[in-house]
Amino acid sequence: MAAHLPINAGELGEVRHAAHAVCHKAREVSRILCTDSAARSTRTRVTACLCLAKLPARMHAQTAKDQGVESSVMRKFAAVVLLVIIASAVAGAAVEDVHSIAASVDEHYNHLRSLQAQFTEVYRGSGMERTEAGTVWLAKSGRTPGGMKKPGKMRWEYRSPREKLFVSDGKDAWFYVPGDRQARRTEARKLDDIRSPLAFLLGKSKLEKELQGLSLAPDVTPLVAGDLVLRGVPQAFADRISEIVLEVTPEHRIVRIVMNEVDGSVTEYRFSDLKENETIPDGRFEFSPPPGTETVESEIGH
Repeated sequence: MAAHLPINAGELGEVRHAAHAVCHKAREVSRILCTDSAARSTRTRVTACLCLAKLPARMHAQTAKDQGVESSVMRKFAAVVLLVIIASAVAGAAVEDVHSIAASVDEHYNHLRSLQAQFTEVYRGSGMERTEAGTVWLAKSGRTPGGMKKPGKMRWEYRSPREKLFVSDGKDAWFYVPGDRQARRTEARKLDDIRSPLAFLLGKSKLEKELQGLSLAPDVTPLVAGDLVLRGVPQAFADRISEIVLEVTPEHRIVRIVMNEVDGSVTEYRFSDLKENETIPDGRFEFSPPPGTETVESEIGH
């Protein structure tokens, strides 16, 4: 059994060398975890940490070879630093990932002029479940004479199981069910509808500002392997929605939005066949009630 001698000047230099090597490797691992897009996968994270985990053994082997002695001081030092660095690197990477993902999503949607997609809407609440599907169009609006950004334009055409229409030109919002003798209208700026945050993504998206406490949601399984899931509390709808969950693709597109409401109900939107920046005629966002239809001024809620 090797004797453990008191630390001397040589071992002190050895410790300093070990500290330098560990810090250098930590910076390398941190770079992989925080800046490499592939680092979002579990495999890359594990590989990076394993790379760091091998460092103490390599340093010890090199020291034993060079000096012919066993250094318990260096082993203990490297092991302790290893634990600290792995913990801080993984925790820091999670935070950096959220910032990076949010910024990339913002960048993607802020450069969009329009978006078209097929959607599936699932509502669960009050002991029932309802599934509907159709097509949605979203487009940026301009600005008011005072320079304020107008609400985005949107059109939701429901085809299944029943036809209905929700449309807004940025000024007025309409809800209409073909065959009904009424059409509801409200000012877009007063819109109190669960769909309205989606149009907000086009041109004024700041996820970390809109969703308080934005973080990764590793406990939520994505619909598609490789996607990431985020969660946060919406600032504008905090009185109605306790949490919003977003599924984001590697291309920074949002393909699922889950809104958990304070009353326990859940509304989920799934998007597919996304078409970006295609020309959408202004008429798509206009609505004129059919003859004989009564217009009712009212709030349009969920």
